[in-house]
Amino acid sequence: MVSRLGLGTMTWGEGTGPEEAAAQLAEFVDAGGNLVDTADVYGGGRSEQILGQLLRTVVDRDDIVVATKAGVTPRGYDSSRRHLLAALDRSLDRLCLDHVDLWQVHAHDPATPYEETMAALDEAVSSGRARYVGVSNYGGWQLATAATWQRAWPGRQPLVSDQVEYSLLQRDPEREVVPAALDSGTSVLAWSPLGRGVLTGKYRNAIPADSRAARDRLEDFVAPYLGEQSARIVESVATAADGLGVTPLAVALAWVRDQPGVAAPLVGARTTAQLRAALQAEELTLPDEIRDALDDVSDV
Repeated sequence: MVSRLGLGTMTWGEGTGPEEAAAQLAEFVDAGGNLVDTADVYGGGRSEQILGQLLRTVVDRDDIVVATKAGVTPRGYDSSRRHLLAALDRSLDRLCLDHVDLWQVHAHDPATPYEETMAALDEAVSSGRARYVGVSNYGGWQLATAATWQRAWPGRQPLVSDQVEYSLLQRDPEREVVPAALDSGTSVLAWSPLGRGVLTGKYRNAIPADSRAARDRLEDFVAPYLGEQSARIVESVATAADGLGVTPLAVALAWVRDQPGVAAPLVGARTTAQLRAALQAEELTLPDEIRDALDDVSDV
């Protein structure tokens, strides 16, 4: 069982230092959150190291569902048994843990057979190094293939989640991923539920100097969501927020949180103030007429 909002840690160790990370984690747990998602490549491993330290000094390990990922390398994707299990051992060392609660294949690797990748997940659970397993960035047919393989024989570990980008600006998962997840009993974890920050409304008039879009390394990450269609969706979110007396951020988060198949959106905040604003979305349930209007304007 996980909280309806997860804490993403991609910026930890790269823009978010240990003190700020500690404040975020304390704020998150105080608000009732428990799902914390990281990966072996976040901050070059620093994200896992920081989380491992905080699990000993800031929060009780038993209060946190620790999720991490492996399978992305500087050379591309590698979901071979050799790479995955070695990466898991390194993650456990950085986290100072003997097991993680959820271990995920970070991306589909077309060069490695499904049966080899899935066997690595089985071994992670059978050896006690992971409690549950899932995937990330798997398309609909990829998820269906992997989930079916895991359920085809007793003793294999079922996939419990597929972590994909999902927001009012990115509704592609509804075409295949969500139906595949619902059919296979797999939950969806939504990364970038705020449309890479665009749905907060901060880009409505200009590009803030301290935003991702203003940084050379991240400019291309945000750029696809700064077009006219995205602007219309953002304006609709802002209008809904004004009518409800809440922030656009809260509206965007509540929308994806309550979509069919979604277990939790994962919010990665650069500051504690940003995280605090996101946590306020838990108090919001969108009226049906507003949800329908947002569905219509974002249906592309």
